[in-house]
Amino acid sequence: MNAKNSATGSAREALQLDVATLRADTPGTDRVIHFNNAGCGLMARPVTAVMVDHLNLEAQIGGYEASAARAAEVRGFYTEIAALVNTSPDNIAFAGSATHAYATALSSIPFEAGDVILTTRDDFISNQIAFLSLRKRFGVRIVHAPNTPEGVVDVDAMAALMRIHRPRLVSVTHVPTNSGLVSPVAEIGRLCRELDLLYLVDACQSVGQLVIDVEEIGCDLLTATCRKFLRGPRGSGFLYVSDRVLRAGHEPLFIDMHGARWTAPDAYEPAATAARFEEWEFPYATVLGSAAAVRYARDVGIEAIARRTPALAARLRDGLAPIPGVRVLDRGPNPAALVTFEIAGWQPQAFKAAMDGRRINSALSFREFAQFDFGDKDVDWCLRLSPHYYNTEDEVDVVADAVAELAGSLS
Repeated sequence: MNAKNSATGSAREALQLDVATLRADTPGTDRVIHFNNAGCGLMARPVTAVMVDHLNLEAQIGGYEASAARAAEVRGFYTEIAALVNTSPDNIAFAGSATHAYATALSSIPFEAGDVILTTRDDFISNQIAFLSLRKRFGVRIVHAPNTPEGVVDVDAMAALMRIHRPRLVSVTHVPTNSGLVSPVAEIGRLCRELDLLYLVDACQSVGQLVIDVEEIGCDLLTATCRKFLRGPRGSGFLYVSDRVLRAGHEPLFIDMHGARWTAPDAYEPAATAARFEEWEFPYATVLGSAAAVRYARDVGIEAIARRTPALAARLRDGLAPIPGVRVLDRGPNPAALVTFEIAGWQPQAFKAAMDGRRINSALSFREFAQFDFGDKDVDWCLRLSPHYYNTEDEVDVVADAVAELAGSLS
């Protein structure tokens, strides 16, 4: 696939369900069964080619000169992300990670003692820690909405809490790192719009595997990474900032010369766009690689990805569920492609090492990653498997068989 002309309709149609072509574009599939896409997706050849090409250009003509020469391609990052989430390029800011984007967004909110942050029991660990830090420093209050018996946030209860507390911020993680749960972010967004509440969505695990539309979600701010299901490079992410937030004058606490103009000895003016949330220094090869990764995902077709990827995960859950000693932990209707399970008799590092030995990539999650969720499920650790659209049904079955073999080896 040619990264420069792959936006044609014919290329999109050719790639959508051609798993063999997708795997040929992904060298790592020859080496491992990569079921750690919730950690880092395997990069496709066009992504690495763009990055290596730019690094070579930096070496040949200089870093500043290379970024100037590739200015149009760099702008492509913003147009690709904007098309991915249904917004304008001016509403997108590059970030070094989803957590960096999230912290920058939080820093733009002038919290005061007594302000309420309304969140869920399934918000991402780093977000929860950030809330606790804000409580320690500014005296904010953290309110967690309860879950339904099915394990998803109770939207009616959340609506009642919104009316009672009038929170300064509502924050929801779309898909948490520790399970396949999908939170009803659009339903919550409608409530926030009705009550004129600031709404921040962490879409780190959903961008690239599910259709994301910021207008439909109704969020003011949305953060994500490029390294997971978008299959981009590490050290890349983005922040969506709504026009409403920009007009209200929100800006990061430590704005710099890229995000603002120094207009007088004692005055500055923030950029009119989401660029005010960026910093002057950019890893340009990473920016270009991220743009290529988003372009590649859009060429494959996000709708097609959103059908295939969760379906592979559902097949995997079906394969794991009957295995003696295995308990699949994911809850909620229509879970995403993060499959989590506990296995009796094994220690976490030993079990992951056994999977590594079978060339199956996976990840461990521990109670400290999800204090509420793992407390409710009464587990201290689990293994997370996260297939993606370039994986095959045969790989799913091989992984399920490997888990069955390991579970049986202790009996």
